[in-house]
Amino acid sequence: MTDNRKGRWKRRLWIAGAAALVVAGGVWYWQRGHDDAPQYQTEAVERGDLTQVITATGTLNPVTNVLVGCQVSGRISKLFVDFNSHVKEGQLIAQIDPRSYEAQVEQATADLASAKANLELQQVEAQRSGNLFTNKLISESDYDTALANLHEAEAAVQIKEAALSNAKANLGYCDIYSPVDGIVISRSVDVGQTVAASLSAPTLFQIANDLKRMQIDANVDEADVGGVREGQDVDFTVDAYPDHTFHGAVRQVRNAPITVNNVVTYDSVIAVTNADLKLKPGMTANVSIIAAEHRNVLEIPNSALRFQPPENALVDTNAPGARFAAAGNRAGRANGPGGRGAARGARARGNGPALHAVYVLRPGADGNAAMLEPVQIKTGITDNIDTEVLSGLKEGDRVVTGLEIPGLTSNEQTRNPFTFRRHF
Repeated sequence: MTDNRKGRWKRRLWIAGAAALVVAGGVWYWQRGHDDAPQYQTEAVERGDLTQVITATGTLNPVTNVLVGCQVSGRISKLFVDFNSHVKEGQLIAQIDPRSYEAQVEQATADLASAKANLELQQVEAQRSGNLFTNKLISESDYDTALANLHEAEAAVQIKEAALSNAKANLGYCDIYSPVDGIVISRSVDVGQTVAASLSAPTLFQIANDLKRMQIDANVDEADVGGVREGQDVDFTVDAYPDHTFHGAVRQVRNAPITVNNVVTYDSVIAVTNADLKLKPGMTANVSIIAAEHRNVLEIPNSALRFQPPENALVDTNAPGARFAAAGNRAGRANGPGGRGAARGARARGNGPALHAVYVLRPGADGNAAMLEPVQIKTGITDNIDTEVLSGLKEGDRVVTGLEIPGLTSNEQTRNPFTFRRHF
């Protein structure tokens, strides 16, 4: 009997211990479930200033940039300017060895003198033949031959005069003059170098007319060019002065497409004032074209527009924007992850504002769980961080921007599909 009692007591103690563990585990699980409940992240609708910009890159160039070449071939005998030399229009800047062209002028002069001498002879012959033909001493055929020789001699003189003019012009081309006032920004030849102008004029100098007036040839993507118009203000930076912002204005949007690797861009010419001469030709400019500026408008973070609640979230299906949000959810699922459904933005017909559904967190009453209220809004411009709200919300409303699950690391929170932080 004693052994049986001991056995029963052991079994009772074991059962009691197991029950205590089950109760303790249940309490721990219940507390953990409440402590680790997901928390909605919200931000208040505020007023502020928004600037919508179109970004592009381009190259700084002088407004007037002249490439100076030569029309004759030969050896460079003299250079009168160098890099950064200031020149005036008509100033002699280089010279090609003129000796061969001087010889051509002398030869053309001698040919012309010979042709003129022959013309004098033919004039005398034609006059003599005319007298003889009048007295019936030569035939009409001989007289016609004398007149033809005279006309041929006259034509030969004209040919030799043209050859002489061409030889003198080539000799004149040996002296190279500046076509504009400006500064030499490039020199491509040295003394003693031979240039050949057989097919095209080789470039000797590059002269910028006025470096105080420059322009940026910015390559604007075809998706953004519709928002670029003449007269828009432009801010830009260059790598040489990363802490300084320069300013300009759109002067022209050219219609000629530029296609590189199947990417279509359009050249937008931006006028720039360079009074302090800090900007130099060829610099790469990072351009921000100011497409629109709105002051003191309602704005919400862009993460609120991307937020989609999880399937088990409590959503008020009677809210005015519930049907619009549901349609957006279906479209988003149909398009796969990241699908652009109606809730993520539906553009009205024409150029009207975009429609979106955002979620406002409504606290639960009498200890009930908080409920998400979908709200349909109309949006305006965006600066890629915040978006203008035209209607649907008022200042002070709190919109849901993400879902934070306690216990996850920061990297896991970032990968969580329902957590949207403002990483812009």
